[in-house]
Amino acid sequence: MMRILRLLIVVSIAISSTLAMAADAARQTDVCVYGSTPAGIAAAVSAAKAGRSVLLVEPTDHIGGMLTSGLSHTDFRSFEALTGFFLDFAQRVDADYVARYGADSEQVVAAFRGTHGEPSVNLRILQQMLAEYPAIQTLKQLVLEEVATTDSQLGRRRIVSATFAGPDGQSQQIDARAFIDASYEGDLLAAAGECYHVGRESRSQYGEPMAGNPQGQADGQVQGYNLRLIMTTDTTNMREPVQPAGYNRDDFVDVLQAFESGKLKHVFASDRSGIYRAHAPGMPNDKADINDTPHAAVRLSMPDINDAYPDGDRATRAKIVAAHYAYNLGLLYFLQHDAAVPPAIREDARRWGFCRDEFPGTAGIPPQLYIREARRMVGQHVFTARDTEQADGDARAVLHRDSIAIGDYVHNCHGTGRTGSRFDGQHEGEFYKKVPPYQIPYGVIVPAVTENLLVPVACSASHFGFGALRLEPIWSSLGQAAGCAAAIAIEQDLPVQAIDVPHLQQRLHADGSATIYVTDVPPDSEDFAALQWWGTRGGLHGLAPAKQPRPKSLGSQYNAAFPGHAAELDNPVTDALHKRWLTLLPADTTIPDTASKQARRDWIRAAWRHSVAGN
Repeated sequence: MMRILRLLIVVSIAISSTLAMAADAARQTDVCVYGSTPAGIAAAVSAAKAGRSVLLVEPTDHIGGMLTSGLSHTDFRSFEALTGFFLDFAQRVDADYVARYGADSEQVVAAFRGTHGEPSVNLRILQQMLAEYPAIQTLKQLVLEEVATTDSQLGRRRIVSATFAGPDGQSQQIDARAFIDASYEGDLLAAAGECYHVGRESRSQYGEPMAGNPQGQADGQVQGYNLRLIMTTDTTNMREPVQPAGYNRDDFVDVLQAFESGKLKHVFASDRSGIYRAHAPGMPNDKADINDTPHAAVRLSMPDINDAYPDGDRATRAKIVAAHYAYNLGLLYFLQHDAAVPPAIREDARRWGFCRDEFPGTAGIPPQLYIREARRMVGQHVFTARDTEQADGDARAVLHRDSIAIGDYVHNCHGTGRTGSRFDGQHEGEFYKKVPPYQIPYGVIVPAVTENLLVPVACSASHFGFGALRLEPIWSSLGQAAGCAAAIAIEQDLPVQAIDVPHLQQRLHADGSATIYVTDVPPDSEDFAALQWWGTRGGLHGLAPAKQPRPKSLGSQYNAAFPGHAAELDNPVTDALHKRWLTLLPADTTIPDTASKQARRDWIRAAWRHSVAGN
């Protein structure tokens, strides 16, 4: 019996040792993506499409970033700006609603072509998109601990491995040929030793008139954060908000002054008359995405407590996150239940509740805080106000021949600081500036030093420039480009700084991702790739004058296609246009003189066929 017992002990020790060694052994992959934000998922899918193995590492137990954590009222201005991965995602969401409710249903209308999907639907679609690629493995609840790099050689180095801490305290090392930091915080780029910026630059640093504090000086202030609550007035699906832990009514009683003065008339509203901005149009199934209200008398966002978050350790960040939850949820509970709140206001607020079918694991409360801005890499190209300026005499923004993505949103910031108290002050550093659709250069995701790292979310931009990039559709496009660029770098054994950008663009166009904004040739057109190539060479600049009518509003921040951005491929090529277009052709490409007077479509097809499609 004793011999058997000793044998069992030996076997047990051997098994335990084997399991421990397996847990500690480094995992090998082609591409390691940190952060399962939409950009991270887009990067993983893009790399997997190119035949690469991918480990998608998520520090929480929830994938999808803000798209599955309450941000359902997607930020863009015109549908023509949605291409590539995000357009594919939105079309799948739309098809899901059509399949379940019918093409003419109110749910399909509310889904707004799949861009206003419920978080639970967005999560399911993203999970399906990942599941289509067995080469992608998703690892959850692994928080970055450290990064190992090679020694610097001629000013460059490589990441060898990244080590992550699991919930059980064990470490997991991942060795990869390429790394992509798709986290909102930029933790991987910082651990790799890349240069980054936190806060606002001065006006003089990049020549941005709206940069810096009121005196134009740099400071460490970052944009405000808040929860994106998903709420409903449907009593059959309502989960009543309860008193949050640590609640103290004294923290909120001063809000009553804003109601007494008439500055606020509602708790929930789609305009400045309320605190909790119920985005209009609403979402499917009588739900609303609840957000901070710009320029309102009382705000949900708390920019005055965020500045330590980007560089903070886990404890610091946890404390800041907890403060946001306590304020956003505590204020709601006060306004819905406290006897000091006027009955009409209290009862109106109580019409709203959390959704029983959203975030079931966290009692209907989103599992992630909306981190609008944290670290920003200082990479090969710093995206600033100049990158969205209108080109001289042109309807279009300045040309970037190394573009890898597009955007059409405004430069915007919900504020970086506060004057006065939370209930009688105002946000400082808030701005909203409209610009024409713009291109985003490859250098925005490329670090200065690390040869096998790409950064599509905490990307290279000034504080003002970042205000035009920090949107999930744009981040998704940058993530798609990062995944594709990582695959090319691996295939050709090159630093990410040295890959051929036209080759990257060619792959992106083939995958339906735009590098220049065009309103009349969508990604499913047979002319999309050729036109994107030609437009990115400069062929579409100069076709329309600078002065254009305002685009027609579609409600809220959305509008119809931007005038002056159509290719009009059926129009003839004039002699003057033919002469100018000839100067844009690659050196080894010739177009016969007879090409003049033919349709633009045929001219561009011929140029593309001779210079790209045949290679």
